[in-house]
Amino acid sequence: MLRVQHLNCGCMCPLGGRLFDGVSHGPTARLLCHCLLVESNDGLVLVDTGFGLGDVERPYERLSPLFIHVNRIQFDRRETAAHQVEALGFRRSDVRHIVLTHLDFDHAGGLEDFPRATVHVLADEMQAARQRRSFLDRRRYRPQQWDEVGSWATYRRGEGERWFGFEAVRDLKGLPPEILFVPLPGHTLGHAGVAVETPEGWLFNAADAYFNRHEVDRPERECPPAARAYQRMMAVDPDLHYENQERVRKLAHERPDIRIFCSHDPVEFEALRRLSINEGRRRAPAQAGAPRSAVAAAPQRQ
Repeated sequence: MLRVQHLNCGCMCPLGGRLFDGVSHGPTARLLCHCLLVESNDGLVLVDTGFGLGDVERPYERLSPLFIHVNRIQFDRRETAAHQVEALGFRRSDVRHIVLTHLDFDHAGGLEDFPRATVHVLADEMQAARQRRSFLDRRRYRPQQWDEVGSWATYRRGEGERWFGFEAVRDLKGLPPEILFVPLPGHTLGHAGVAVETPEGWLFNAADAYFNRHEVDRPERECPPAARAYQRMMAVDPDLHYENQERVRKLAHERPDIRIFCSHDPVEFEALRRLSINEGRRRAPAQAGAPRSAVAAAPQRQ
């Protein structure tokens, strides 16, 4: 079985406070870049990379000024995946695979920090990122972040079995079968969730299929107004985006044993980070009946 650690690989602090994140009391919000570090028998696997070393060192060469200022990106080398991997006692070369939910600037910034890694992404996303047809595409997709990647593995939708009613792409090249893509287009054309089976059950990174926990953990969607507007602006196909969000919300209520989270909600991140630390302490010997629901184990998720 796989061991998973939750990493925050970047922070964005847009003006709006709780109108964006639902919890901040000051004038600015706090949105994270929630990534996963998966320890497997074949090396380390990252799920998304957040912002990378190059973004911190040369932000205006690699990122759109529009998003640097609108999102008020906080550039901190200590939050990069490269720094955190090394701080955990690994080498960057130990990261052999990176599984990307999509190629947006706040998910793909650290790709070139791991030159030995194969980058896995849906083919529709790779095509959209290379074509960059629209005004928004040219600002969200930044080839400067990934034009030196040496090894890509792309996958087409419809090439796998079902996963709890969702289309899935299994058997990712060189990866254990416990890691799979779950296509969730709408935010981008090739946007996907990533499911990881752990000793405690399934983790489902729904990425940007939603932005705030209350969009899925309540019977009806609730989202702070600024996050709602930003989410709508960033969706290339809003109808499809909200259709897939509804499916994720239904899964959350039908299968509370699956830990579902998005990329930017700080409350979800803190709950899952603490939970994974506690489970790591309990794992030897394992305790029967350990809580599997991030919601149940995180009373602050309200």
